[in-house]
Amino acid sequence: MKKLKILLLLVLPLSFFISAGASEKENLAVYFRDTISLDGDWKYIVDPYENGYQDYRQVPFDEMDQPWAVGYYGDKKMHSPGDLIEYNFDKSPSIMVPGDWNTQDPRLYYYEGSIWYRKKFRSPEMRDSDRVFLYFGAVNYRADVYLNARKLGVHIGGFTPFWFEITDLLKKGEENSLVLKVDNKRLKEGVPTLNTDWWNYGGITRSVELLVVQNEFIRDYQIRLESANGKKVSGKVFLDPAEEGEPVMISFPELKIDVEAMTDGQGVAPFSFTTDKLELWSPEDPKLYRIVISTQYDTIIDSVGFRTIAVQGKQLLLNDKPIFLKGISVHEENATEGGGRVNSPEKARQLLVWAKELGCNFVRLAHYPHNEDMVRIAEKMGIMVWSEVPVYWTIDWENESTYANAENQLEENILRDRNRANIIIWSLSNETPINPKRTEFLRKLAVRARALDDTRLLSAAMEKHYRNDSVAVVEDPLAEIVDIVAFNEYIGWYDGLPEKCDRISWQIDYNKPVFVSEFGGGARYGYHGEANQRWTEEFQADLYRKSLPMLDQIDGLCGMSPWILADFRSPRRNLAGIQDDFNRKGLLSEKGEKKEAFYVLKEYYKDK
Repeated sequence: MKKLKILLLLVLPLSFFISAGASEKENLAVYFRDTISLDGDWKYIVDPYENGYQDYRQVPFDEMDQPWAVGYYGDKKMHSPGDLIEYNFDKSPSIMVPGDWNTQDPRLYYYEGSIWYRKKFRSPEMRDSDRVFLYFGAVNYRADVYLNARKLGVHIGGFTPFWFEITDLLKKGEENSLVLKVDNKRLKEGVPTLNTDWWNYGGITRSVELLVVQNEFIRDYQIRLESANGKKVSGKVFLDPAEEGEPVMISFPELKIDVEAMTDGQGVAPFSFTTDKLELWSPEDPKLYRIVISTQYDTIIDSVGFRTIAVQGKQLLLNDKPIFLKGISVHEENATEGGGRVNSPEKARQLLVWAKELGCNFVRLAHYPHNEDMVRIAEKMGIMVWSEVPVYWTIDWENESTYANAENQLEENILRDRNRANIIIWSLSNETPINPKRTEFLRKLAVRARALDDTRLLSAAMEKHYRNDSVAVVEDPLAEIVDIVAFNEYIGWYDGLPEKCDRISWQIDYNKPVFVSEFGGGARYGYHGEANQRWTEEFQADLYRKSLPMLDQIDGLCGMSPWILADFRSPRRNLAGIQDDFNRKGLLSEKGEKKEAFYVLKEYYKDK
């Protein structure tokens, strides 16, 4: 008898920081706290040659003795007629943060390179004992951050949060100058690498916030359900600075539970309790509990849910019951205004409302970590989540810095969201070619993911192959590493025509649940014709009608996330009059208009 592998949920909000100036990684949870927003108008300067960053010999100004005199991050002003300063933020145009530059300035539609951002703000009111942190939700792709001409550090990776403590660098009671050099150039050694199938939106794409806390504060917490039957809950609270012997109170008012814990020498306060009153989180009843954590100096309030996720042979079990993942893949792109990064809770909610209308209980958030609003709103709506990092296609598998970059993005993603009830799968990669170096790269990522969070399933979007003309297979050493065998297949689109679906059977020889992470085809909304005419809504709908019964034959099928909810921008898609820079595989147009295939999938899910 196969051993039951059970993974138990943790639920809480976390955010994770990485910076060139940080000696070690830490978490800073901000979502549920009162913060001071630095969103809104920022000044910007386009700098394709990076004249504001380095001299003509490519020596960075911030490595020189007096970098503030020349570098744009000094935010210098002319004080006499003879001064030579070849930039002026005050006279430069403005751009909205959060937001991408590609959709805010037509001149920057295709631009990839460096742009300088500048925001002036007055220091917040604070007591002598208070501390101040500067928090970025995400900046794509490299961010060099400066405050009052002092470099705070560098963050690399376009979709995960980072932060700096700036308590001692603020000009108290005065105006402060915050400057970023944002560089979204694609790199061979980057994660993702040079080639992707989505738009490389540059800019400060998520919110910028100031967090003011007392000297001793609750940096973070984590909580987990140890057993669905025993209803044992355990967790940890992390205080900063790390002081031993500090009392911490953890309360669940609805459950009438109060637990006192004590910090150890690392400032960590472990706790646990047992209750038979828990209602478990599920898509049908996305139950969340109010949690209050307090010390003598600080209090935080959040909502958390509890559930288990497990695999048993070829079954996927949620709260010990089999479940089918009625999913859809989603890009973090605004599908009501024709593109651009999702940068508000309202835009995130709209994508999820469409998924619910489709009949989904699950979304694959491709191909990178989406914003925290998306995850939290989905949790409240009862939508399970596949969360992914951009290890995509042809990463430089033998480059040590590339691996370190990928692992860092994985860590930042997990540490931000590892306690959200609805996240059930961490995905390691998408459509990566099989070779020993790649498999070792991903094996190491899997080990790290499980060390950070052993309460969820691991998967990756692999590829199909053929045993003969009529038998499709998944044969990949990565399938031995992950918990769910997931793969992308495009039979009827890139692989023959839709009628080929009628001739294909599947052999997937792993005793694990099977998930179809992508299938589908393109159609331009409003373009009609015969079912054998590509790009018509009829062709796309016919492809879905033939694909769904074919996939239903797969032994151990636990769900699917067809590609994709809505059309999204991609520079690979150049067919004039049809694609016009959009990947047209969406079930909705880039304006949210429903195509015929939307209703085909909706009808299928209604019977599942």
